[in-house]
Amino acid sequence: MKFTPIDLNSLPRGQVFYYFSKMAPTGYSLTVNMDITALKVYTKEKGIKFFPCYLWLVTKNLNSMTEFKMAEQDGKLGFFDTLTPLYAHFHDDDKTFSLMWTEYNEDFGEFYRSYLENQRSFGENHGVLCQPSTPPPPNSYTVSCLPWVSFTHFAVHSYENKPYYFPSVEAGKFFEDGERLLMPLSLTCHHAATDGYHVSRFLEALQNDMDNFGRYVDF
Repeated sequence: MKFTPIDLNSLPRGQVFYYFSKMAPTGYSLTVNMDITALKVYTKEKGIKFFPCYLWLVTKNLNSMTEFKMAEQDGKLGFFDTLTPLYAHFHDDDKTFSLMWTEYNEDFGEFYRSYLENQRSFGENHGVLCQPSTPPPPNSYTVSCLPWVSFTHFAVHSYENKPYYFPSVEAGKFFEDGERLLMPLSLTCHHAATDGYHVSRFLEALQNDMDNFGRYVDF
């Protein structure tokens, strides 16, 4: 995990960043329906879990753009080389959830094995954190799923005034539309870091990866 400082004066969106972070702090959220037909068919044929595939695909595509990885460390603006998915792990016994994270790996197979190992090692731990011995790494972003509700809009709002520029991503309950299987996907972003252009690039690349996920699987 590497953090690279940014000179705001040399940043193409430097004035925009300053305006939306200092003068008029602004966030936005939107929800789209992703076509997961091909991805669900593939994961079923291969006998692999859908959720870690979703985590990896979202993280992979966020990691492709610096704007989604911006943060402040020790008062300095910069960006991480990668993001780490921080997600909710649901407990069937008492219907609560705990936060778990799995370090991103460009190799999906390695990430998938790490995800399964986390489930085995920490899945029975209750409380806020499944991995209580260490805090989530500073490059952690929130990505999760609300599998019981097929929503048309979802937004995450923070009531703590601190510089947080990572996106938050939430998926909803799948639903059928003709022969297609769709999944609501919500993004909540800080306008200082990203515009609609960045979101559109992310969504286009994510859909392409969902349609062609097999090229990333070698087991």
